[in-house]
Amino acid sequence: MKTTLEVPDALLRDVKISAAKQGQTMGAFINAAIEEKLKTNQKASMEKPWMKFAGILKNHRTETKKILERIESECGRIDEESWK
Repeated sequence: MKTTLEVPDALLRDVKISAAKQGQTMGAFINAAIEEKLKTNQKASMEKPWMKFAGILKNHRTETKKILERIESECGRIDEESWK
């Protein structure tokens, strides 16, 4: 399908240069760039980078309780006379 796009002059110049260096037509170069961008976007949306942290804090409340209990028990051991 043919379409019309508005491309800034500097970007079009870079496309022409890059396509020529790779021995491609501008159309082939642009098509490859668009395909690569779409694949990257699809992969990124499927990976959901935040999912690697899902569940990492599931024991957060339990751990916090343990830490507070440990602090309480250690503070109970402090000789009050030494703090005066």
